[in-house]
Amino acid sequence: MAQIAHLTYSSPAPDLELSAATGETVRLASLWASRPLLLAFIRHFGCPQCKELVDFLRENTARLEAAGLGVAIVTQGTVPETLEFCRRHAPALLCLADPQRQAYQAYRVERGGLRQTFLSPRVWRANQRAAQEKGYQPELPPPGQDVMQMAALFVIGRDGLVRLPYYYDDIADHPPIDLLLAGVLSTRWDTPYDAPLGPQH
Repeated sequence: MAQIAHLTYSSPAPDLELSAATGETVRLASLWASRPLLLAFIRHFGCPQCKELVDFLRENTARLEAAGLGVAIVTQGTVPETLEFCRRHAPALLCLADPQRQAYQAYRVERGGLRQTFLSPRVWRANQRAAQEKGYQPELPPPGQDVMQMAALFVIGRDGLVRLPYYYDDIADHPPIDLLLAGVLSTRWDTPYDAPLGPQH
C-alpha cells in the first residue's frame, strides 16, 4: 500500500469543525488557541488498542495538563456512538465525532495494511496482553467505521503548527508518555520556536 505524505514538524495543523460527543460544534483551532493541544486520532471502537490508547490518555491527563497540554480525541464514530464510547472510557476528556473521517484525511492518517493491523507478532502480543490485563477482545467495528483505519497523535502549538506528528507503524505502536510530555528535545510545548530549545532547568 502506497503511503501518503505525512504532516511533519512545523506543518500547519488543518483546522476543521467537528461535533463534540455532547453535540456542539467545535473548531479545532479554538482548542489550541490558549495552550498546546494533544490531538489523538483513534481507531474503531472494537479495537483493543483503541481502548488502550484512550485509557492511557485518561490515566495521564493530569501529567499532560501539567506539561501545558490540552487533550482532545477524534473518533470515527457518530455523535451518539462517540458519546457512549467516551462515557465508558474517557468521561472527563473532550471527544470529537468524525464519522466521515474528514479530519483523518486532513491530518493524513492513513488506512493500514494487513501487517500493520492483523499480521504482526507485535499486534498479536498486544491483543493477548489487552485481553489478560483489561479484558479487551478484538471485535468488529460498528457499521460505518473502518477496521483498517490507523491511529495517530499530534501536538499542536498555539501558533497552529505541528510540534510533534506521531504516526503509528502498527496498531500497537503507542508512544511513550515521556515523548508526549516533553518531545524529543525535552522542551516544554508552550516554549515558542524562537526561544532556546532543550531541557528546562
